[in-house]
Amino acid sequence: MTIRLLDSTIINRIAAGEVVERPASAVKELVENALDAGSTQIDVTIRDGGQSLIVVRDNGSGMSKEDLVLAVERHATSKLPDNDLMNIHTMGFRGEALPSIGSVSRLSLTSHDQSINEAWALSIEGGVKHDLLPANLTKGTIVEVRDLFFATPARLKFLRSPKTEQGHIIDVLTKLSMANPHVGFTLRDESRQIFNYSAAGNLKARLHDILGKDFIENSLGIEGQREYANISGYVGLPTLHRSTNQHQYMFVNGRPVQDRLLGGAVRAAYTDLVAKDRHPMLVINLSLPTDYLDVNVHPAKTEVRFQDTQLVRNLIVSTVRQHLTQVSHLTSSTIHQAAMDAIQLFEPTNSPNNSSFPATFPKNNSHRSYSQSYAHPHGHGNFSSTFPQKAFETMGTNVIEAHTTVSDTETNEEILSPHQEAGYLGKAIAQVYDTYIISQTETEMVITDQHAAHERLVYEKMKHQLDTQGVRKQALLIPEILEVTETQKEILLNLKPQLEKLGLTLESFGPNGIQVKEIPSLLYGINAKELLRDIADLMTDMDPALTLQEKVHEICAEIACKGSIKAGRKLTTPEMNQLLRDMEITPFSGQCNHGRPTYVKLKKADIEKLFGRT
Repeated sequence: MTIRLLDSTIINRIAAGEVVERPASAVKELVENALDAGSTQIDVTIRDGGQSLIVVRDNGSGMSKEDLVLAVERHATSKLPDNDLMNIHTMGFRGEALPSIGSVSRLSLTSHDQSINEAWALSIEGGVKHDLLPANLTKGTIVEVRDLFFATPARLKFLRSPKTEQGHIIDVLTKLSMANPHVGFTLRDESRQIFNYSAAGNLKARLHDILGKDFIENSLGIEGQREYANISGYVGLPTLHRSTNQHQYMFVNGRPVQDRLLGGAVRAAYTDLVAKDRHPMLVINLSLPTDYLDVNVHPAKTEVRFQDTQLVRNLIVSTVRQHLTQVSHLTSSTIHQAAMDAIQLFEPTNSPNNSSFPATFPKNNSHRSYSQSYAHPHGHGNFSSTFPQKAFETMGTNVIEAHTTVSDTETNEEILSPHQEAGYLGKAIAQVYDTYIISQTETEMVITDQHAAHERLVYEKMKHQLDTQGVRKQALLIPEILEVTETQKEILLNLKPQLEKLGLTLESFGPNGIQVKEIPSLLYGINAKELLRDIADLMTDMDPALTLQEKVHEICAEIACKGSIKAGRKLTTPEMNQLLRDMEITPFSGQCNHGRPTYVKLKKADIEKLFGRT
């Protein structure tokens, strides 16, 4: 076959396949051009999810008559003055967006030239350029895109419903508005205004408009630096999480990006704080010199490459973790509000038996399981409701030997030791369902999940021992033998040195056997065979991208879960108070190792509202 050159229209339509994937892609490119023009207000109007109409109006610097003509030519740009692809300071730079959009739609541009106070309009239809005409516009630029993909009908078949396409446009504009809080953004469709974000003085105000009050109240402002790289933004408390990562917004030099490295660093920062199937909410921006990264990876410019990936990862992990540590005892206020919302008030009904009370009450037998066994929500199996007293040893305290319940005449002051003072979790009052500790402060009632709380205490103590002299061991009188698969055996034996530091001493036993000779003293009395089987399953399914230390901490979390007091175990009041005091001095005691909250607070004022006392 004879080789020939493609004409410019076909070239532009081919390029449009990469640059303009859907209406949201066109909106992104046009808004980025408006930002590069120094706009402080950008208004977007769409119809049919952007398929039939997209209008982007800005108040930027505008274009001259000559620039307007060149703007729709392929690879024509004003954003690479030195032709240096390693020194990019603008959102756009490739010079592909406008000619690509114009080749598959009916495109018109109207722009005001401030230098001579004139406005001109240019239109393109399916890649065919029309004559330049004078226009009436006093400031900025207006870009209209009509009938997107009319020139490439095959692409229309792959578009989703107008509502779905509109959702993608909202997502694009949301990210750009977060990255540029000093710019006002509006979005309208044919029937209503979808949002209106006024120019804000700072990121926090913009996030309040977009993510709402709950995120602002339950997030932390972060700042960090390592060598030439800086990080800033807001990260949610570990108990403020969602089922997907759609509420994780990441930017590099103000550019919204989708990067596996950044996502992995976030997961590492929240290791043992959030469940594996949950995703914390956050907004972070990385700033680093342009010659340390490459943004010219993909035509959509949503991917970047870092020169030093380890430095970027360490910066994110250390900064986020450091700030979370400072408020590690807190849980999200949304949890406390959800608890209040869950309280149902019974309204009196006219019952023939008793007119002062409801005729029927909601049936709820869920508490019965607490007296039998505890099924962990993350698939750790059922556990006995009893556990050796040794398991209650916690950070910096001795084992509490009291087993009798407190008498009715005892007071909280008598229950607490002279050197113990109730902190933010208050004094223990009771235990309900043999699972939840009820305590009170002067202004709040606190409900604590004893298993989730003690799981965190055991985990942090193991990490502390691990970082110092190693976890203390307890030899088994009769070693436990566990049959495993060949792969699991290889994994466990390869990690033998790390497991020994965690208090687990293993030896090979036969073709597919593992012998457990010692276990952590914190877990004396636990089923060692069951523990090792769960660790083997955990290691088989573990993310290979995790560092060795992260893998060790994952194993720590599994051991801590096995070795914690379980739901269904009766505690004495001194034990309950000791648990609360230890929580107040233990890092990240606001959530267990799987991300569940360890306690919920109900304000006295809110409780009084339920009974009409205020």
